[in-house]
Amino acid sequence: MRDAGPGTHVRAVAMLGKSARALTMLRAPVRAVAGVTTPMRVAVAAVTTPMRVAVAAVACLTLAACGSSDPVAVPTAESVRPLPPTRSSTTPAVSPSPSPTVSPSLPPSPTLSPTGPPSPAAPTAPATSPPPSAAPTPTQSPAGPPPFSAKVSRIARERLEHSWRSGCPVPVRDLRLITMTYWGFDDRPHIGEMVVHEDVANDVVTVFRRLYGWRWPIYRMELVDVYKGDDFDSIEADNTSAFNCRPATGSSSWSKHAYGRAIDINPRENPYVSADGSFAHRNARRFVKRPVNAPGVVNPGDRVVKAFARLGWEWGGSWSGTKDYQHFSKGGG
Repeated sequence: MRDAGPGTHVRAVAMLGKSARALTMLRAPVRAVAGVTTPMRVAVAAVTTPMRVAVAAVACLTLAACGSSDPVAVPTAESVRPLPPTRSSTTPAVSPSPSPTVSPSLPPSPTLSPTGPPSPAAPTAPATSPPPSAAPTPTQSPAGPPPFSAKVSRIARERLEHSWRSGCPVPVRDLRLITMTYWGFDDRPHIGEMVVHEDVANDVVTVFRRLYGWRWPIYRMELVDVYKGDDFDSIEADNTSAFNCRPATGSSSWSKHAYGRAIDINPRENPYVSADGSFAHRNARRFVKRPVNAPGVVNPGDRVVKAFARLGWEWGGSWSGTKDYQHFSKGGG
């Protein structure tokens, strides 16, 4: 081979530089696909094989042009084998399933309402520890009635405006006001008032405590002064009462009521019946004869009669001739 001139050397070096740059450019996509699957790397290697042949040929020609005395064999496509797919030592193997792309966390955008401005994001309540549990509240059954209560106290003269007057057989100082619970015809508890002599106050409380415990009904319990001391009006109103400074019915003598030692209970259900069978109050017609099975009625020998009798009280319904079914008195009369 003849020696090449200086210009040939320059051109050969230039060509070799271009070939090196081309080879460098080819390696970049190869590295880029190093993390891709094996079939993809094989395809890239197959495509670049002719390019490598061309570069090798250019290198040989350059050596020849530079005056090398050794024969130069120009490679062909058949002599250049494709590079086996290699796995980069620095690039980990990629799983066949693509990994999801993680984007930086951004605050949620407010949801736009079709007809209004964006709704502000609901504030997140800070995590708090649950408050200490209070004592468990027991499951309560429907509230029952209150227990019986009674209060015995002195009474002022002003409260006895109509029932007491000068000449009565008992002074006001010997009378006591009892404020106590009673069971009504409406199946509910009520508070009533009654004036009795101080000597029998405990007896009265004892009996009415039992009546309340039995839920034995009383229609009304007020001082007779509510009716201006009129016994007829108090009976007409079915009022249970005690003290009233008046004479006994059909007599000029003082009634036991004038001493505060007698009680009339549910006078409509337990009327006063004369020996001839007559009675004064029409609203008591159905209760004239005994026994009567009805609420608030006192019958011969029943538990109400026995409760009073146990404490020395007599029932007017046991009298011969005239029957006073509403009347109970301490010691009789």
